[in-house]
Amino acid sequence: MADYLPDDSPSMQAVDLMEEEFDEPIANARVMVKDVSVTEALEYKKELEAIDGVSGVTWLDDVVDVKEPLEIADEDTVEPYYQDQYALISLNIREGVEVEVTNKIYDLVGEDNAIAGEAVTTATSQQMAGSESMNAAALLVPIIIIILVLSTNSWMEPVFFLIAIGVSIVINLGTNIFIGEISFITQSVAPILQLAVSLDYAIFLLHSFSDYRKDVEDPAKAMRLAMKRSFLAIVASASTTFFGFMALTFMEFGIGADLGLNLVKGILLSFISVMVFLPALTLMFYRWIDRTKHRQLVPDFKNVGKFVLKLRIPSLLLILVLIVPAFLAQSNTTFLYGTGEHPDNTRAGQDEAMIEDTFGKSIPMVLLVPEGDRGKEEELVAELEDLPNVSSIMSYVKMVSTAIPPDYLEESMTEQFYSDDYARITLYTETDAEGEAAFSLIDQVKETADSYYDETHLLGESVTLYDMKNTVQQDNKLVNLLTVVTIAIVLLITFRSISIPVVLLLTIQTSVWINLAVPYFTDTPLVYVGYLLISTIQLAATVDYGILFTENYYTLRKELKAMQAIKKTIDEKIFAIFISASILSSVGFILGATSTNPIVSAIGLLLGRGALLAFLMVVFVLPALLVVFDKVIEKTTWKANFYKEK
Repeated sequence: MADYLPDDSPSMQAVDLMEEEFDEPIANARVMVKDVSVTEALEYKKELEAIDGVSGVTWLDDVVDVKEPLEIADEDTVEPYYQDQYALISLNIREGVEVEVTNKIYDLVGEDNAIAGEAVTTATSQQMAGSESMNAAALLVPIIIIILVLSTNSWMEPVFFLIAIGVSIVINLGTNIFIGEISFITQSVAPILQLAVSLDYAIFLLHSFSDYRKDVEDPAKAMRLAMKRSFLAIVASASTTFFGFMALTFMEFGIGADLGLNLVKGILLSFISVMVFLPALTLMFYRWIDRTKHRQLVPDFKNVGKFVLKLRIPSLLLILVLIVPAFLAQSNTTFLYGTGEHPDNTRAGQDEAMIEDTFGKSIPMVLLVPEGDRGKEEELVAELEDLPNVSSIMSYVKMVSTAIPPDYLEESMTEQFYSDDYARITLYTETDAEGEAAFSLIDQVKETADSYYDETHLLGESVTLYDMKNTVQQDNKLVNLLTVVTIAIVLLITFRSISIPVVLLLTIQTSVWINLAVPYFTDTPLVYVGYLLISTIQLAATVDYGILFTENYYTLRKELKAMQAIKKTIDEKIFAIFISASILSSVGFILGATSTNPIVSAIGLLLGRGALLAFLMVVFVLPALLVVFDKVIEKTTWKANFYKEK
């Protein structure tokens, strides 16, 4: 995730500087081995150093003379490395080979010992991305087929839907080779999201084709008429989703652009596939649809509109009560800016808990300051040691002495502390990788260091997450604004109305606020990237329900009174909207249930819940708003031509 931070963020500049100045990198993994003597622990250290891709292996022998009895050494110095015959070894795993190296370490230490750290998180996420996508798809495709079979009158139609969208997904995944690399989050989320969001296009087209087949003998002519009739609905639906996802590409935090580009590409390819490939496929094999006809499996939703309209006043009152608390709550949720914690049922989660139970938390943070004044450095280190949540510090003035000039020692002993221009001070902190305590400590370290030096640089996992927090919070405002504005413009053009976009956006945006407020009221921390993406994705993906409903109402309103038009619209469209929402909701909940990656799981859960909330808002609240504002809509819509009693 750190790779997606802007290059000019302070932590990334500090990383670049350290890589230029020092050969030995910062530790990004910790290995704990049980029931070992000092000699056996040293043997493990030697074997870890021998693994290709591992560097900067640090243990007790780097800070004390292990040839002497440990009883005479400083207890506070020994305990972070060795206690009760448990040894904790720190090391760095080179970027790009995390999966391969962690697997070798697992083989070396076995199941009884543990490994944790940033590199392990990366390796676990990368390994799970592919397999979990397949698991999600294996669960999802049968569910979608069942939903589609229930919504159609042919056993073959669902297959045509899935082939048309499946082709566009495969092409989308294949064209990623031209991008070079994509995030494991995109790999996990984008294909399934593309399927859920764009399946509607295929359903619109084939339903129109089925309708025209009843009146037109020539299948080719029926398809031409179906394409003409469904084109505007598909374009409007694809446009709102396209521009919503396009807003993600303007994020400074690169994960938004990574996912946004993939989804935009996917929507375009799905649109082309439905308008070019699906008609050709259908005309070649339409006889298969005819031969596999079955009776309607779901009864018509007659008189549902009558029931829904009875609830219009309670629905509006309920939303008026919920909207303000939901809006306030969704922005006051406790957020996580990294990937969150590993689930307890995974090896990574169990290992992390095992290491923390024995040695406690230990998050390394590196401070770079100008080299030269050892007295000033010693004062700084002493003040940093007194800060709350700093458990230990590794620096030249602490590990060696200010009395011994570095020039008197071998380079191998000083190179980890000094370069030509900078001194490196490593702090080990007892906070979580992120959170109020961690971010407060970063501010304190910066403030303390800045009181001694004009130039200071801070880096480490917590510092990276601190920068992520600042970056994504700025992105949130921009992305939400762009999403709302672009979708409003599409709706304005589609309906040629000023008020209809307001009513539609208010309906769907309220469902977004209620969805994102749930973690606040359940006191559950929410992964911020999930919050940021879902606020765009839910709006872009579910506004289609409102478009489908409002378009039908708008057409009927030219022939019927408002209440009659609304009632008929609910009866005619509730099933189509329910099918679309149930597919999107299934996608979300299955992603949430099958993914061990906290970001992917959070996006899935929010999407599943969001699709259900959007469905309820469109069915119960949108009709009430359309009736209440009927006169306003008529006056603010170009050539509305609404029905008037004579």
